Amino acid sequence: MNIISKTNKNNRQRSQKLLTLTGVAALVLTGGLAIQSADAHWYQWPRLTGIVYTQSNIPTPNANSILGFRRDALGTLTPLSTPSFPTGGAGIPNASIAGKGPFFITAFASDQEVIVNPEKTRLFAVNSGSNTIAVFDINRDGSLSPVEGSPFPSGGVQPVSLGLAGDILTVVNQNLLPQIPTQEASDSLPNYTTFRVTPKGRLIPIPNSTASVPRGSLPTQALISPNKRLLFGMDAGTGLLRSYQILPNGRLQQSPNSPQQLPPAAFPPNPLGLTLGLQVHPRRPILYVAFTLSNQLGVYSYEPDGDLHLLRTVPNSGRAICWLVTNRAGTRLYTTNPLDNSVTVYDIGRDPSTPVEIQRVVLRGEMLTGGAQLALDSTESFLHVVSQPAINVANNRISVLKVNRYDGTVTEVPSSPQLIPSVNNSFPQGIVANYNTFAKIRG
Repeated sequence: MNIISKTNKNNRQRSQKLLTLTGVAALVLTGGLAIQSADAHWYQWPRLTGIVYTQSNIPTPNANSILGFRRDALGTLTPLSTPSFPTGGAGIPNASIAGKGPFFITAFASDQEVIVNPEKTRLFAVNSGSNTIAVFDINRDGSLSPVEGSPFPSGGVQPVSLGLAGDILTVVNQNLLPQIPTQEASDSLPNYTTFRVTPKGRLIPIPNSTASVPRGSLPTQALISPNKRLLFGMDAGTGLLRSYQILPNGRLQQSPNSPQQLPPAAFPPNPLGLTLGLQVHPRRPILYVAFTLSNQLGVYSYEPDGDLHLLRTVPNSGRAICWLVTNRAGTRLYTTNPLDNSVTVYDIGRDPSTPVEIQRVVLRGEMLTGGAQLALDSTESFLHVVSQPAINVANNRISVLKVNRYDGTVTEVPSSPQLIPSVNNSFPQGIVANYNTFAKIRG
């Protein structure tokens, strides 16, 4: 009798476990079944979300800020409970200048205005209008806390781009707009300069690290190689491609064949053109260059010392190809094309040295001017584009595109774009799609 009773007890326990497992399986298969509690509130199992940051770029003194959004599993953006985080500086106005070529919106001629470290725990942003760099710690809920001493002097005038190589931060100081107050001598030049980032996030200037370039060069980007030993930059105003070795002491040493004049293919017959975006292949020593006004993508190989060799150019069906990003696997490359408000997708998986265009998608909204920076999220499920319209600055926006997991093509999500109000003729610059987190949804 004891044996029979024990057996019945074990059967009941197994039945209870099976029932529990069956219930869990049902919840998983239904994507998180809602359960009504006694107080009539509904709960769901956690859903995957992400955090997206851009910079407001408000040109008023001490009014610049980082704007934070939560992105849900469908790609919809919602401002964080604290929607903005002051950077302690100023952005730059919507101003154009005449360079070596047609008029261009100088304020848009940059990328990597906002970056995060590989651990997704710290964010860096330029204050282009006040010559400083803001540094934040990223909290678990996506909110930002400025590190002690932030913002820090940028080592020049009008910082526009940032690149991080370990604990070495490179800053591009464009020094072009006359509206920017100069904190140095009147003969200050555009430059690339480096800082040591302390464990607490403070920026310490590295002596003798500043590499100046001629006035009017219009440097646009601080692109770091995957091995963190090289820096690539473009002087858009003079059509020169630059590469630097990042030495162990943090100083910059220009590569032997740098600067290198862009090939004739970079420019349409008349007038001379403009070149902007740069991106490196994540696994091969290949550099991609946007030949903006000729609507072509340049492909270069590079040596360990940074020497560059042009391999070929390939066409882009969009107008005014600007900024570029690749996925981690090195199979897809995405470009923004502001003059027809589009995104182009290239296959670089079969042969990284010969990109093949496989898609062009026109975004919702009006035509752009020269901005449209872009970023993939950490799962590479979504592509985000921050845009500055040509006519109505009130329609600043972030477009969100879902990435097809099988072929890398993109589709704009139904809720896109997210409009960003303009303040004092401001337009957002720079975008990062930070870590993903699990958040309980209650409603």
